[in-house]
Amino acid sequence: MLGHLGFSYVGLIYLLMLFIPNIIWSKNKPIDYSGASENKILLLFERAGQVCCTCSALIFIDFNIAPFSAWSLWLAASFFLMVIYEVCWIRYFTGEHTEENFYRSFYGIPVPLASLPVAAFLLLGIYGKVIWMIASAVIIGIGHIGIHIQHLKALK
Repeated sequence: MLGHLGFSYVGLIYLLMLFIPNIIWSKNKPIDYSGASENKILLLFERAGQVCCTCSALIFIDFNIAPFSAWSLWLAASFFLMVIYEVCWIRYFTGEHTEENFYRSFYGIPVPLASLPVAAFLLLGIYGKVIWMIASAVIIGIGHIGIHIQHLKALK
């Protein structure tokens, strides 16, 4: 449950899937977007979770692809969520750059640009049986999803 140290190419792929759209987003933020009113406690959880998730994704070899077993379904489900996450980014980038578009649900999934990667990293932690990733996903989930919900409520 503690994990085996080593480089995870799967973790690197996940981080690239996460960081590339966010870098593009930083140049295409929603109109009138401001993070000034974000809850400082949630922001602390988000930042701590980001650091822990990033480190965990890269330093545990347990996330790399292993011979297929029923346990591999956790990785498949996790990767599927990351693919949906990319689809949601494409939807945002090809649509209007508004907060309504940024925070809108995707087939019933609330704040998908926050909830999907958190769920994907949680499932990745389960797949790798790495408690550090599971805990990191919970921590970032509290902060990141909480902040997105806060922004969504402010729109209404």
